[in-house]
Amino acid sequence: MAISLSPSAQKIQNLLNDHGHPIHVLEFAASTRTSAEAAAAIGCEVAQIAKSIMFRTRDTARPILVVASGSNRVNEATVARHLASALAGERLAKADADFVRQKTGYVIGGVPPVGHNVPPITLFDRDLLAYPVIWAAAGTPNTVFPIAPDALARLVGGLVAEVT
Repeated sequence: MAISLSPSAQKIQNLLNDHGHPIHVLEFAASTRTSAEAAAAIGCEVAQIAKSIMFRTRDTARPILVVASGSNRVNEATVARHLASALAGERLAKADADFVRQKTGYVIGGVPPVGHNVPPITLFDRDLLAYPVIWAAAGTPNTVFPIAPDALARLVGGLVAEVT
C-alpha cells in the first residue's frame, strides 16, 4: 500500500506528472534538509544533490533561483554576471526565510526547483549535467525526487551556466 505524501510533496508529484515525468517523490524518515543529509539518506554523492538557493533583487524583490550542485558554493558575483540582462541593473541580495516561503510556498530545506508561487529567474549549475541522475527537494525537508539533469534544466527553464 502506498503511503500518502504531504500536501507540499504531493504538489511536486502532481507537477512532475503533469509535465510528463514518470518520477516518484520519495519520503525519508531522515532529514534531507542539507545536501549532505540528502546524499546520506539517498546513498549518492553530495554533488548529485540539486540544491535550490534563493536570492532576490535588492530593489524590486524579484525571486532569483540558483539550482546548484550540492558540492558547489554559489558565487553571488558569478550569478549576477550571468543574469545581468535579466536583473536590469539591480543588485542581488540574500533571501531570508520569510521571503523564500512567500515566493516559493516552501520552507528552507525543502524548496524544490519547480512549483513556486512566483516563478523565479533561474540559473542552473552546469556541473549537475555530469551525472546521469540528480536529486532535488520535493517540497519538505525529507522528500526528494530523482531526475535526469537535462530534464530538470528544461523543466526549470533557466540558463545553464557556471555558478561557482
